[in-house]
Amino acid sequence: MSAIEVTTVIGIPPDEVWRHIDDIATHTDWMADAEAIRFTSDRRRGTGTTFECDTKVGPLRLTDQMAITAWVPGRLMGVRHEGIVTGSGQFTLEPVSGGRTRFTWAEELVFPWWMGGRVGAAIGAPVLRRIWRANLDRLRDLTESS
Repeated sequence: MSAIEVTTVIGIPPDEVWRHIDDIATHTDWMADAEAIRFTSDRRRGTGTTFECDTKVGPLRLTDQMAITAWVPGRLMGVRHEGIVTGSGQFTLEPVSGGRTRFTWAEELVFPWWMGGRVGAAIGAPVLRRIWRANLDRLRDLTESS
């Protein structure tokens, strides 16, 4: 299992940041590794929403099957990975001084044996951390310029 966490501070309040992330379909606007999202449930927001996400990291491409497990507007979005890579993750939004938001993206992922299992996770974690940090930079730029 690989535990990965990245965080940034965004210069607007959590409720405003939430308005930019509650439409899951728009996550491809700021996540460089997410190429396409297809909903597999009638829901498009909230706990119980399911979707497939075409993901690309370097030469590796996979379709991640995901389910929203927690949904607290303005505070928390949790997800379960049910595809090739399994695990869980969450976005946490916390208010910080000056009307800003601390946005934390934390994941615990399990890689299959053919992706190197624990060794693959250890090698992949720094790569994913770098990609997700850049994703949060894009989200910050997007939200602060709106």
